Amino acid sequence: MKENKSYSIKFSLEDGYSPNRTTKRRMLSNMKEMYLDNEAFEFMLERSDICIYEFYELGIPEKSSELAFGTTIIYPGKVGNEYFMTKGHFHEVLETAEVYYCTKGHGFLLMEDPEGRTEIQEMTPGISVYVPPNFAHRSINISNTEPFIMFFVFRADAGHDYKTIETKGFRKLVVEMNGKPEIIDNPKWEI
Repeated sequence: MKENKSYSIKFSLEDGYSPNRTTKRRMLSNMKEMYLDNEAFEFMLERSDICIYEFYELGIPEKSSELAFGTTIIYPGKVGNEYFMTKGHFHEVLETAEVYYCTKGHGFLLMEDPEGRTEIQEMTPGISVYVPPNFAHRSINISNTEPFIMFFVFRADAGHDYKTIETKGFRKLVVEMNGKPEIIDNPKWEI
């Protein structure tokens, strides 16, 4: 039996980065069909395949007794009038909860369960959000000027189901209207 051992990882509260770890990057091209305005998406992609967000996968053993953790850094920007966001996911082990803690920026955490119940929590530095079991979740940066940075933790064997969201989307979207974030129904959402 392998001996369990503690370890430490430094994360900057200012920028979310770890000096000795590498992030996984989600580029604009990785977000095809995730945004409402396909024309705006294609126009942006023709100009540059920019990084929308980054996050850490630290290689924690995928066991229910372990906790996966890291930071997510979502950059400011919009596709059309829809804010930059993460893809969003359910956990493969659906009854998994997750905790997010905002260290910088301003954003929303959009959550939805398979029956269609939707919740949204606003996050600013110092705010922590508990995502209940059975909820898909997506982080959205509603700032036009600074990154939205969060620390997260969940059980390490939970896995990520991105396919359901890639196929169906979320029932709600967060868009900018009259200079403010608004929550609207997603006209592309499919049952």
